[in-house]
Amino acid sequence: MRMVDIIAKKQAGHKLNKAEIEFVIEGFTADKIPDYQMSALAMAIYFQGMTEEEASYLTMAMAESGDQIDLSAIEGVKVDKHSTGGVGDTTTLVLAPLVASCGVPVAKMSGRGLGHTGGTVDKFEAIEGFRYELPIDEFIDLVNRHKVAVVGQSGNLTPADKKLYALRDVTSTVQSIPLIASSIMSKKIAAGADAIVLDVKVGEGAFMKTVEEAEKLAHAMVKIGNQVGRKTLAVISNMNEPLGYAIGNALEVKEAILTLQGKGPEDLTQLCFVLGSQMLMAAGKVNTIEEGKAMLQQQIDNGEALETFRQFVSHQGGNAAIVDDVDLLPQAAYQIELPALEDGVVSHWVANKVGEAAMVLGAGRETKEDTIDPAVGLVLHKKIGDAVKKDDALLTIYSNREDVEDVKQRLYDALTIAQAANPEPLIYNVITE
Repeated sequence: MRMVDIIAKKQAGHKLNKAEIEFVIEGFTADKIPDYQMSALAMAIYFQGMTEEEASYLTMAMAESGDQIDLSAIEGVKVDKHSTGGVGDTTTLVLAPLVASCGVPVAKMSGRGLGHTGGTVDKFEAIEGFRYELPIDEFIDLVNRHKVAVVGQSGNLTPADKKLYALRDVTSTVQSIPLIASSIMSKKIAAGADAIVLDVKVGEGAFMKTVEEAEKLAHAMVKIGNQVGRKTLAVISNMNEPLGYAIGNALEVKEAILTLQGKGPEDLTQLCFVLGSQMLMAAGKVNTIEEGKAMLQQQIDNGEALETFRQFVSHQGGNAAIVDDVDLLPQAAYQIELPALEDGVVSHWVANKVGEAAMVLGAGRETKEDTIDPAVGLVLHKKIGDAVKKDDALLTIYSNREDVEDVKQRLYDALTIAQAANPEPLIYNVITE
């Protein structure tokens, strides 16, 4: 088999078989296939696409290119949730304990953030003492005993995907639905879950900018997951404005605690209920979304969800006293309000620009080497559709430097105040096949 023949075959629009795709991924991972040939194949896939079968072969080949986590020792259906990334995306902090409190095991592998999207591991690191680097035996034991644990991603998980993504990034082939879908699903499958619920974000603060693009990606991932034997569901959710009110690591932990107390933002709570219901359905715990929402609401009302969060933090070495006193989380030196410059209605918060403003404060990373400040970030007071008067506080900037004029300018650039607004739906679609 020769790589040049495989490239030519795909350039001509023909379907690659399982053996050819495995040959490519094995050779590329072992440095036997050079970057320039892999780039040529990625470009051919970008223009010619892939069938569902090809995408599933590619997904499994990348999943098998490195470590695979065996979670078979965990009792019950292991359900994982993946978000394609957004601003203020606090869902894992709420969902992991909430779903676990219903008796469904949540064995979650999470990553760090880069750019304006926050990483779940960074958020948990804002909790003093929290350990996310756990031996696999301890991780499995925690899930078996307490139904929930969160660890950082293994260093050798899907090495083929890491190499291929780096090439796609510099050859303008990132925006290929089969390549995106295979990249995401290979990591989820290697992480060992039995069922996967996907939160596919769409809008200004998301990777996919239109509902049509997001639906195409969701359908591709759901088909791949189901084809390789993992029950997979997807929710298309709005990321034209930040989710919830908080953007920043300690601030989002505080918001997660409030949500588990039943006092969280309406949009964050609603999304967690939809995703959580899907997780319960995938695990066979409930039959309908309505049943799932009722069960999740009950777990918040009776305090079980919050207690599960407390125990979860404690079992991973974190200071569980934060549940009763959120002021024990890292605190910023300065709280500076951003005043409205005119009367009207908030009609637009450009989510990615808001996220970039938080990143400039130190809440996110521009490069992998950057250090995150867990205390800093933003808390919105006004969302799309809210009326404002001149000088009303639009949000509060939590900063460890006094001069934040650069951040204020970014935020004013991200905001539109008009005479009226057209709030969009939080959830556009739920895809099950």
